[in-house]
Amino acid sequence: MKAKPKTKTKSKPAMKSKAAARAKPKAKVAGNQTLMPHLVCAGAAKAIDFYKKAFGAVEKMRLPGKDGKLIHASVTINGACVMLVDEMPQWGALSPKSLKGTPVTVHLYVDDVDAFFKRAVKAGATPIMPVADTFWGDRYGVLEDPFGHRWSIATHLRDMTAKEIQKAMPKEMMCP
Repeated sequence: MKAKPKTKTKSKPAMKSKAAARAKPKAKVAGNQTLMPHLVCAGAAKAIDFYKKAFGAVEKMRLPGKDGKLIHASVTINGACVMLVDEMPQWGALSPKSLKGTPVTVHLYVDDVDAFFKRAVKAGATPIMPVADTFWGDRYGVLEDPFGHRWSIATHLRDMTAKEIQKAMPKEMMCP
């Protein structure tokens, strides 16, 4: 008896959903930068209102959960996307207010730091470091928003090399 010749069988490819068939993985969502802050706020809806008034934010989306808390929201500030969520301790999402401070400062370049800073303070931000010309070439100040997030706001005045910045750095700031 002769052995049957082996035939190649073609298996059908796995079926994909229509959405999966359309979607191609990518590192960037259209209209967003690849790195953006995701702020946890005790009162994210109020934070959005504050960011609109203080920073000229434009709301992109708001997704409330069943309890009314925001499970996701996003705004643009000076062209950059910032995502927000309400504080949800059960998921480990704690705001700076619950943590009694923040180790993070969000840095934002603007055309007129003095006017931007003044508007933010008028809207309820607390000045931490007043606006001043710095040794690294920016006019720069730091404030804290009512939700505990720190923001450094700057207008770039001049380009400097690392050597020039090192030389301009005050002696008391240098490591021994």
